[in-house]
Amino acid sequence: MSRAEAGSWSAVVLGGGDPGDAFAAAHGVSVKPLIELGGAPMAAHVLHALRDCGHVRRVLYVGPATPEIEALTDGRVTDHGTLLSNLEAGVEALRAGGLSPGERVLVVTADIPMLSAQAVRDVLDAAPVDAALIYPVVRREVCEAQYPGVKRTYARLRDGTFTGGNLFLLDPALIGQFLPRLRAILAARKAPLRLAGIVGPGMLLGLVTGRLTVEALERRVSDLLGVRACALITPHASIGTDVDKEADLDLARQHFPHQS
Repeated sequence: MSRAEAGSWSAVVLGGGDPGDAFAAAHGVSVKPLIELGGAPMAAHVLHALRDCGHVRRVLYVGPATPEIEALTDGRVTDHGTLLSNLEAGVEALRAGGLSPGERVLVVTADIPMLSAQAVRDVLDAAPVDAALIYPVVRREVCEAQYPGVKRTYARLRDGTFTGGNLFLLDPALIGQFLPRLRAILAARKAPLRLAGIVGPGMLLGLVTGRLTVEALERRVSDLLGVRACALITPHASIGTDVDKEADLDLARQHFPHQS
């Protein structure tokens, strides 16, 4: 483990979305990160957390923006329509602008408004230096203790029950190596037989039965992507608590009581 030096990370914030998103439309905006929360667009709260953490020197935003969002960023990239396309475009824009040798990139979705500067700082401080892809996860009991009544999707492993985070860290020099493989896995996620052919039936069985360990999952994902992947257990439930429906927005409003 190594501590990140202040200002040693660049970040891509994914603020794009489906232009037909009924949730966003119901709130009068084109994409959900623009929904107002606590007197500001949801995405602005995420950007403040990055700016205040002390470890992020540059932030690029992908997707539609407002003047308030643009004031918190160092550049904006047009929405390319899908999460992975936006990820690729954002990282490429960072590389075009110049990354320091060995610098890694923090990728954050713009729909986790309860994210705190401390949560970002703790994740960056704990990030292993030798992993090309680092994915924070949160224990179910932590989520439910910090946000009573929260509804999330969980995976039951031998080590515990976890939900995935909405930020991750990557080595931009290796993105071309693992992104095509990740795209294939995501494309097959709703086709069990096809997915089993990619990840292996034993892996799927282990997930279904709860017999898989975090370590075994890391090894298999690393093999599939061709780079070292690491799951990072974090005590910050805000990292795994996104807003994509009215119940989530109601929960977030409890933490922003002065919404106008």
